[in-house]
Amino acid sequence: MPVVRSNAANIENIDMKLEVAVIPVSDVDRAKEFYGRLGWRLDQTPPGVVQFTPHGSGCSVQFGSNLTPAAPGSVTNYLVVSDLEAARDALVGAGVDVGEIVHITPQGPASGLDPERRSYFSRATFNDPDGNTWLVQEITTRLPGRVEAEETSFASASDLASALRRAAEAHGEHEKRTGEADPDWPDWYAQYMVSEQAGTELPS
Repeated sequence: MPVVRSNAANIENIDMKLEVAVIPVSDVDRAKEFYGRLGWRLDQTPPGVVQFTPHGSGCSVQFGSNLTPAAPGSVTNYLVVSDLEAARDALVGAGVDVGEIVHITPQGPASGLDPERRSYFSRATFNDPDGNTWLVQEITTRLPGRVEAEETSFASASDLASALRRAAEAHGEHEKRTGEADPDWPDWYAQYMVSEQAGTELPS
């Protein structure tokens, strides 16, 4: 039986960051060409391992000839973007066959972006050459508790720029409601961006 130390740190307080997702492929060279075409960074790895990291991601993908017993094409993974239309256009421009954008309704998937542009509702999918599925999901506001409120961060300049644009649009509506210019707009922007990422109540 494992030894339980009375002074051991609470497991809930131990940082465990997902580092790598392994995907099964049948042709390593073909997969390497495909994922390179996505613009993902090719990382330095030991022999027999190919690793790519999507732009702005803290998690990488790995594949190789003997990394996993899973059947090629059997894996589904999620990619998160702040602007699904822009992401889909970029993927199509890179020669990737991407499905149409759909949004989730109580009756099932419906064509196009979610009319209210709600997070988690809009998505599109594409497959790698082996048939592994990538589901691209638009998320701008996280569900409560998904991100620690005191740990607001942006993985890339494009993510930060998108957040600033959403804050600017929301702040414009705020000034319309108040009927006056807000000299403290930097504070309002900051509160909006922190609240949006943490999934807490947005400033009005």
